[in-house]
Amino acid sequence: MAREFQRGHKARIADLTAGTDLYVGVQIAGPGLSFDISCFGLDAEERLSDDRYFIFFNQPASPEESIQLLGPQAGDNESFRVTLDKIPPHITKLSFTAALDGTGQVSQIGPGYLRIVAGGEEVARYSFTGSEFSTERAVMLGDFYLKDVWRFAAVGQGFDGGLEALLKNFGGEVAEEAEAQPEPPAAAQGVPGFAPPPGPAAPAPSFGAPAAPQPAPDFGPPRGTPHAPPAAAQPAPAPPVPQPTAPQVHNAPTIAAPLVPPAGPVPPPGQQPPAPYGQPAPGQDPYGPPQPPPAPPVGGYPGQQAPQAPPYGGPAPYGQPAQQPPGAPYPGQAPTLPQGGGPGLGVVLDKYKEAPTGQRWTPQNSKLIRVDLGVDGQPVLARQGSMVLYQGKVDFGYKGAGFRGRIVGNATGQEMQLMRCTGQGQVFFADNSAHVHPIELQGDAICVSAESVLAFDESLQHEVRRIEGHGIPGGALFTMQFQGTGTLVVKTHGTPVVLPVTPTTFADANAIVAWSAASQVIISSQVSLRRHAYPGHSGETVNLQFRGAPGNFIVVQPYEV
Repeated sequence: MAREFQRGHKARIADLTAGTDLYVGVQIAGPGLSFDISCFGLDAEERLSDDRYFIFFNQPASPEESIQLLGPQAGDNESFRVTLDKIPPHITKLSFTAALDGTGQVSQIGPGYLRIVAGGEEVARYSFTGSEFSTERAVMLGDFYLKDVWRFAAVGQGFDGGLEALLKNFGGEVAEEAEAQPEPPAAAQGVPGFAPPPGPAAPAPSFGAPAAPQPAPDFGPPRGTPHAPPAAAQPAPAPPVPQPTAPQVHNAPTIAAPLVPPAGPVPPPGQQPPAPYGQPAPGQDPYGPPQPPPAPPVGGYPGQQAPQAPPYGGPAPYGQPAQQPPGAPYPGQAPTLPQGGGPGLGVVLDKYKEAPTGQRWTPQNSKLIRVDLGVDGQPVLARQGSMVLYQGKVDFGYKGAGFRGRIVGNATGQEMQLMRCTGQGQVFFADNSAHVHPIELQGDAICVSAESVLAFDESLQHEVRRIEGHGIPGGALFTMQFQGTGTLVVKTHGTPVVLPVTPTTFADANAIVAWSAASQVIISSQVSLRRHAYPGHSGETVNLQFRGAPGNFIVVQPYEV
């Protein structure tokens, strides 16, 4: 029975099959869509350093034929033969991709898959649908990669470009034209045992000489695409076929603009137009300081006193022109549109983009953190209601503490209302704009108040720890202790401070966030009968004193719970 893979799942090839002669089939299709399905042979730096290992329709086999393009068969749109023990040492990764040839998006595809067949039996299948993608035009389906041994990973990652963009991403070069170089057919031989079982749409593939003439595979005739490797020959382009001359039509879009002369706005009557840019105004010394423009002439009889300007916004006296507000057009002039403009919306929001993927826990900013559930498949426990966004197929379930856990949590004040996050995807956590801090544990332990816990890996062990004390109500304080290998996300009010433990280190019990579990904690109480007998005291009656060897620490926040 074939093992079902989801996006992000990985497995050793030896766990799937003992064979090394494998068949890889791909089915991906959509209405009106055409795909170029290829295989990139990459080096240790995941670069296409040898373009002979770019296997596509114009180059259907590697030099030693460890990777061969077989064409559509057995119900698959495209298929490959991969012989792992023949792959040269400098090729450490095989990436199987599908890129759109023409218009469209990967989100328009129907259900598809990438499957691995060995010994005539399907041993692995990764299924996908178009709903997992958006505007991408290519998708990286799955990888064979060498890490001590050959392994398989279901990738399912969209790519914003076609085959050319994939080729450039892997460090290849794009030629303008390419001539097909079909490989000669292999010598006649029996049907290999790794071929897949007969599908409902086509018989089982045969790699030997066919008994009857069959149509040439898709990679035989050249397609004339610019995706050939640099090693391909460059033929001379064919002369264009003359076409009948058609009447030329102006296809440029018409731009609506204000009806303003090219020289600028028209000045009002009686005012001299401004001098051209870089030339002095009339009557101005070309080497002297700039002079203010002359005042416009005032109408009236000779010797008549100039009229007083009316209040701003008020009506002008009869026979006098109204004042124009700054920047307003003159009468009869169309309003001018502002030139240029601020940065686009994408540029403004660029600084808020999601941080790159690569680790299981990735802080997005000081108050938001993301976990990738597909990195190692481990579930995550988080505070209920702390999820603000998720992508992929993620399930959220209630994580109960059990009857004993509820009793202990209610009695100690260290009860955590948790949810369990499982599946394949990314989940973003936050809590009331609190600062978040991921702490990675490597077999060590840390004490954290339950109030300060946001999320943690399910692999971590946690329990309530008692801190003995005298002279305080209840006689003890409690905290949570986390231990094991994994990540614990702690939240604080404001930016915390981390201090080393010394014999004179005291902290407010309401401000302490966490401390190393190896530290010795002593409750220091300043409550006395005399202080209760008289009104007023310092308010700092219960503190925690820490002692321990060098290397121990405490974490304190600028806030008292």
